[in-house]
Amino acid sequence: MSHQDNVTLGRVAFLGSGETSLAGGRIFESLARRIAEPLYVAIMETPAGFELNTSVVAGRVGDFLKTRLQNYKPTIDLIPARKQGTEFSPNNLEILKPLLHANVIFMGPGSPTYLARQLHGSLAWDIIRARHRLGATLIFSSAATISVGAWVLPVYEIYKVGEDVHAKEGLNFFLDFGLDLSFVPHWNNAEGGADLDTSRCFVGMERFEHWSKLLPRENIIVGLDEHSGIIMDFEKGMCDVHGVSSVSVVRNMSLEIYPAGASFPLSELGSFDMSTPVKKGIRSEVWDMAVNAAKVDDEEAPPADALKLLSQRGEARARKDFAESDRLRDEIAALGWEVQDSKEGQKLVKR
Repeated sequence: MSHQDNVTLGRVAFLGSGETSLAGGRIFESLARRIAEPLYVAIMETPAGFELNTSVVAGRVGDFLKTRLQNYKPTIDLIPARKQGTEFSPNNLEILKPLLHANVIFMGPGSPTYLARQLHGSLAWDIIRARHRLGATLIFSSAATISVGAWVLPVYEIYKVGEDVHAKEGLNFFLDFGLDLSFVPHWNNAEGGADLDTSRCFVGMERFEHWSKLLPRENIIVGLDEHSGIIMDFEKGMCDVHGVSSVSVVRNMSLEIYPAGASFPLSELGSFDMSTPVKKGIRSEVWDMAVNAAKVDDEEAPPADALKLLSQRGEARARKDFAESDRLRDEIAALGWEVQDSKEGQKLVKR
């Protein structure tokens, strides 16, 4: 059976805000728990690529995950794919290579329209979608939540710059699966207090309703309350709501609210087309690159014996039994694997 025959769509999670909050951490851990070790996390810098401190923005998430997911010993890579036409371009394969092996890919804060503009038609976006179709989990928060939908709510342009309400095309992640979805985080924001409506991602109810009327009638809007999120499981055909509040689904001007802890069928978001050709919309050469990388990962995955010895070695080091630690390292080496120690923890590398 070919590797393509074993394609399994990974889970996709959307957060309304708070990727480094307690609620966000629980969502990350819920997803990490379902992934076979080792855990490889790639964090895209693209959403805030226009900022001078873009690496700091992504780095905060990385530092948070190192601590929150420490039991899973994650390897975390920041992907500095910041701006097209520069050395840090989302078309530069050298800086994108960790994406080919990541089983968790995260994009978060920044500018929705900037992210959509930078990733549209890019090598990075093709790799991200290919990895999802090969089983990787995708997690989107804040600006990225908006960008990956069919239509972008240009928050900064409307709320900060004062442009007229308008809609811009998004990355339309679900187009290839027959779904027409748009996403709005910060759905229940109340920072404006009694004097200013900042719900619906700061633009307020009146401007949100104007924006939603600009979208095609078949478009379905998913609103995510702050510190709340949704996990889509395509194998089960279900959506699970996590966090402290709720998720809202707007279809034909009708609103359905699903509180935290609730589950509902993926079909509530449209008719999901499972018959879609697996590499539809992805350049053939990029698909082949992702498949070949996945094959190498499968072939080079450490055997169970080596992973068991690695766990025992970690326990020996924790109790400062370095003689036992060295003995276990030698046993692992005899199996053809080398132990690499770093501040993130232990890692097995094929000798």
